[in-house]
Amino acid sequence: MKTLISPSPPSSSSSSTSLLSLRKARGLSPFLITLLAFIVFVVTLYGEDFTCLLGQLDFYSQDDVAPGTERKKKREEAAFAVGKRPEGCDYFSGRWVWDESTRPLYQESECPYIQPQLTCQERGRPDKDYQFWRWQPHGCDLPSFNATLMLETLRGKRMMYVGDSLNRGQFTSMVCLLHRLIPSSSAKSMQTSGSLTVFTAKDYNATVEFYWAPFLLESNSDDAVLQGGSFDGEEKEVVEVTTEDAYGMAMRSMMRWARKNMDPRTTRVFFTSMSPTHGKSGDWGGEPGRNCYNETAPINNATYWGSDSRRSIMRVIGEEFGKSKYPVTFLNITQLSNYRKDAHTSIYKKQWNPLTAEQLADPASYADCVHWCLPGLQDTWNELLFAKLFYP
Repeated sequence: MKTLISPSPPSSSSSSTSLLSLRKARGLSPFLITLLAFIVFVVTLYGEDFTCLLGQLDFYSQDDVAPGTERKKKREEAAFAVGKRPEGCDYFSGRWVWDESTRPLYQESECPYIQPQLTCQERGRPDKDYQFWRWQPHGCDLPSFNATLMLETLRGKRMMYVGDSLNRGQFTSMVCLLHRLIPSSSAKSMQTSGSLTVFTAKDYNATVEFYWAPFLLESNSDDAVLQGGSFDGEEKEVVEVTTEDAYGMAMRSMMRWARKNMDPRTTRVFFTSMSPTHGKSGDWGGEPGRNCYNETAPINNATYWGSDSRRSIMRVIGEEFGKSKYPVTFLNITQLSNYRKDAHTSIYKKQWNPLTAEQLADPASYADCVHWCLPGLQDTWNELLFAKLFYP
């Protein structure tokens, strides 16, 4: 990963000096002096943003080519691409098909890095059907995950997942997909320090990392263990905003950071949409008052959209990406995951607290309909990431 060093914005003192000399030398009107002072103030205040924006414009255009030719070509190129997806192919629109020949992509027992919250077979899940569903886009095929290509591409590089426990599940899936190519235990390692977990492929000088940041921004939930309270114990004024407004603010901050710190010629940034939950069985015509517990098959209604998945959030994502000056690749996993009421960990996970007699009498009462078993659905999320990384 390269670091770009941008020239510093002009200081306010040097700007004031130049304005004064102009006024003495040329006798500029007070109105024009005020206008120039305002422009300098804006450039000083937002100089870094202007510098980054100019850097992006330089990436997308060249002065020695005809307008509309090379510029268009530049926009289509993406770091690490080895090909292009078929014309008109939407990887995220499709259906789930049963496939015992290529699924699962690995065995739960083969991957020692899966957290006990996600090892459904070890925790007693009686069926394995959730492991044999493959995502099939309409009118085209999803490229097969090639662990060798991924590891070779990662040679000398870092790949980082940032987010909450669901993103950690996707990170774990990627580690499971890659580690089999590194048979020697001494050639790989997994270490956690605070909010950062790092899988290292030593012979490749490559790392796959996960950073715990559940809101993507600095928050009072950033400590992976101790959460809650105000920053540093200080009392601060709290302004309540809608979920949509908060989501938009977080996305704008994230993309502003990416624009200032990431070089799109050497770095790719992906944003994964909401992971759906299945806490209301009435949404898919199941028994009222139940949830994902004992569900063993996907939803086969192509128009299904659960009540827990907020379309308003998807609109916010579309609006913010539409205004973004930085190329962020969108992984729209919400709809395809909406169909998978069968793939949750449900009751088949490590329980950190003893279950009460009431809970044991009604397993649905403590079923986890948020997280996903591994291997399973989140392997498909990484197949989609692979496809968009190498075949954008």
